[in-house]
Amino acid sequence: MSDTVFSVSVEPSGRRFDAEAGESILSAGIRQGIGLPYGCKDGACGSCKCKKLSGEVTMEAYQSKALSAEEAAAGYILTCRAHATSDVVLESRQVVNADAFPIRKMPVRVQTLVRLSHDVMQLRLQLPAGEPMKFHAGQYVEFLLRDGARRSYSMANAPHTLAEPGTGIELHIRHMPGGKFTDHVFGAMKEKEILRVEGPYGSFFLREDSAKPIVLLASGTGFAPIKALIEHMKFKRIERPATLYWGGRRPQDLYMDGWIREQLAEMPQLRYVPVVSNAVPEDNWTGRTGFVHQAVLEDTPDLSGHQVYACGAPVVVQSAQRDYVAQGGLPEEEFFADAFTSEADKAAP
Repeated sequence: MSDTVFSVSVEPSGRRFDAEAGESILSAGIRQGIGLPYGCKDGACGSCKCKKLSGEVTMEAYQSKALSAEEAAAGYILTCRAHATSDVVLESRQVVNADAFPIRKMPVRVQTLVRLSHDVMQLRLQLPAGEPMKFHAGQYVEFLLRDGARRSYSMANAPHTLAEPGTGIELHIRHMPGGKFTDHVFGAMKEKEILRVEGPYGSFFLREDSAKPIVLLASGTGFAPIKALIEHMKFKRIERPATLYWGGRRPQDLYMDGWIREQLAEMPQLRYVPVVSNAVPEDNWTGRTGFVHQAVLEDTPDLSGHQVYACGAPVVVQSAQRDYVAQGGLPEEEFFADAFTSEADKAAP
């Protein structure tokens, strides 16, 4: 343990924690149960970006797409790459006072493997008997691989579903050819295999203290935590108007389209707008085309009275946050996001 410890305060929640000289601010926060937002933990996605109100930090190397020179000059930092060199005060409206569940490591058993599309696998994991995991709909777990590597996946079911017999954690895993973990999932993985996970992580969950209409924005397997939010809203009878925009390159990328349409019949407050960016003639696609995040602005140019929950590829999430605030008037603190950063994304220059 380092002899030098600095105090980190987060406004406006008033949460405070200690950071040792040798650890990132994000690691220190996670260690002490503070729900700082983050995604890749490698300076690649920008999910952990927040404003430094006072104090000094040093920054490890990061990608410019995660934090631009202009943002850095304006006082923004990436907590996954920042080390405190004095007491620090940050601004992060995603940090809340309560609702933090304990982060635990546990063994899980592969219950079922079901292909939802040519490159998406639904993986169900059985939790240890008598040890239910407490989590918010929208949070994620990390697989602890044998070589020390970690892989993060959002839980695609709401916590209340774990009370149903035989129901474990549901994950949606896209095959990344050459990927150490996903090659195994799509190749040698068998039912009853034992894996280790740690969680829950993330600050992506429904803020139930608001009555604002909701935009749910998903690209690809970013649909997984959005599905969990929809299940949670249905279970809790939350009747705020919500519109789901789900984007894929081809129609088959919207791999649970049928499930969504079943929910529409039971949730009159829910609308659904599927968007396809690269349809080919044989798809016979007659729905919306283009970029999914832009479809939201086409339908709702004024987002000033909304909340947005976005999940998927970093380019989609970052473009949405930028455009919804700059063009749509969305308050920055009403944009909640998880960006999925693959190992390939992290390795990009």
